[in-house]
Amino acid sequence: MKRHFFTWAVLACAVCALYAQDPRERHYFYEILDPKHEPKPLVEGFAQQRITEQLNRGLVAVPARDGKSVYLSWRLLASDAPSTAFHIYRKADGKVRRLTKKAIGRTCDFVDTAPCAQASYWVEAIVKGKKPAVSEKREAALRDLKAYTSIRLKDGAKAGKIALADLNGDGTYDYIVRTPETNVDPGMPGDTTGKTYKISAYLSDGTYLWTYDMGPGIEPGIWYSPFIVYDFNGDGKAEVAIKTAGTDFVKNEKGRVCGGSEYLSVLDGMTGKEIDRVDWPERNDRYGNLIRQNRNQMGVAYLDGKTPFILAARGTYKLMVVDAWMLKDGKLQRAWRWDGDEENPIVRSMGAHSMVTGDVDGDGRDEILLGSCMLDDNGTLLWSSGLGHSDKAYLCKLHPGMEGMQVFMVSEPKKEDGRGVSVVDAATGKLVWGIGHATYHVGDGMVADFDAAHPGLECFASEDRKGGSTDRYLLTADGRKLEVPREEVPGCRNWIWWDADLLRETFKGDDNRWGAGSSSGGRKQSIWKWKGEVLTEGIEGDILLMADMEGDWREELVTALPGELRIYHTNIPACDRRVTLMQDALYRSYVAHRSMGYPQAPVPSYYLGSLPAGSSPKERGGVDSAAAE
Repeated sequence: MKRHFFTWAVLACAVCALYAQDPRERHYFYEILDPKHEPKPLVEGFAQQRITEQLNRGLVAVPARDGKSVYLSWRLLASDAPSTAFHIYRKADGKVRRLTKKAIGRTCDFVDTAPCAQASYWVEAIVKGKKPAVSEKREAALRDLKAYTSIRLKDGAKAGKIALADLNGDGTYDYIVRTPETNVDPGMPGDTTGKTYKISAYLSDGTYLWTYDMGPGIEPGIWYSPFIVYDFNGDGKAEVAIKTAGTDFVKNEKGRVCGGSEYLSVLDGMTGKEIDRVDWPERNDRYGNLIRQNRNQMGVAYLDGKTPFILAARGTYKLMVVDAWMLKDGKLQRAWRWDGDEENPIVRSMGAHSMVTGDVDGDGRDEILLGSCMLDDNGTLLWSSGLGHSDKAYLCKLHPGMEGMQVFMVSEPKKEDGRGVSVVDAATGKLVWGIGHATYHVGDGMVADFDAAHPGLECFASEDRKGGSTDRYLLTADGRKLEVPREEVPGCRNWIWWDADLLRETFKGDDNRWGAGSSSGGRKQSIWKWKGEVLTEGIEGDILLMADMEGDWREELVTALPGELRIYHTNIPACDRRVTLMQDALYRSYVAHRSMGYPQAPVPSYYLGSLPAGSSPKERGGVDSAAAE
């Protein structure tokens, strides 16, 4: 028996050494080490058809650029016919007036140049041969109209994390926030102040619903307190999935929770009452010390293509474990557990500080990007790059000419082989390109098209000082390194689609020259085109989220101030239209997962960036607006 074990161990080590950076390692593990391995069955959930959010028009009214008019914008929905056009109506002083002579088909916005002091607006969707569909109404008091919507929070708290979801089923996104904004990392001393994290829910109009105190068994840090909000049971209203703890927690001399029960709980979105709970992936010596033990994440994935499953994950730097759960008839049912050590030791330490889910292999079912490795929908390893821990890993469409989707990743471990900044194929993990020289500790990265001179999304990354280098890297979508001054490589954190073109914008302020930070430090920030004009000034608060949460396809910006959320809206007139980004599955996944882990700006599953003149609307991700004229 010992001899067999020794033989297996030697073979395993040999395979690890030979193929640790080879995406084909799954083949070697199953066909050489474990040829009798039986694959896990496909997951089948309760849904008969894909559960989706039933969004309304998301009509927005803000001051126009001239300061005198009212700028209106609204959603184009996936269910709209290509020929759909819109009429705009206004009711003021008891009188209803249609403001459009001809239905608008090229964009989803309009400027009321002669507004009334108090009015309500709505739009009608017009399709030939069908009854007009009337939107919700938007009230607008001209004197009080601002460039942002304000949501007041209880007790003067300042939000540190936020989730968007429809809690009451009215087609509008509501707000679920975690307070306070402070953080204790597993590498820091424990918190001894008695502070606890709280989750609170507010409707879109600011109505306060409930607060759930996570208690002293959940330390006030992002890696102890993941939560994700989604309609998990298909009733049209979102639930809150959250990591919770019992009262039997144990703390060590440094104030760290090192024992006690831990749970995955699901709360009713309207009341905050617990629907069900199950055990969280247990503490285990295989994770290593407390720094590695206490790295927890959550996710949502359509593992059968129709039913949203809850993902509960533990581990980033060493062992990684993921449980997949379905909420059916008020009970959580486990679909599978993935144990990185049991399946393949080569996936150790491949985690990132966030996750995202999407269908990368075209089978209609979601895979799970954990960082440098991808899980298949049935809870088995699809591939591992062997590159080790990545602070950032972006599942995206880098260029319209590339087949399928890609993963851009940056690796913290020192890499002599030129793969510390790299792109791999999302379906296979096969290397597309690497940076081609040694990297030392690349701690941040991003993809965004901000320069039309280079086709596709630009890829940029930055080294951390702890690795001994402060270099910044800027590459084209095909991996060509651009030799530019260090200060011309933009920051990685916050990018937004704000104006009318397809280039993405970033932020600058007194302490945010390169858009590198998510906090404004109390200073006002500006949205600007990289090395170009300032588009919008006076942004206040710490950046929590950018998402196409209402209005047309451009994104809103959510910031946090003491006792307040602000949702900033663009008022730059559009030049085209496209289906709301929130109805793209990958983009929605990014937004859903921003409530936990490190922040990443969302990107869609299709290419959204500049293209040469003459490109088709389909290539641009837009709608053939000529058909709607």
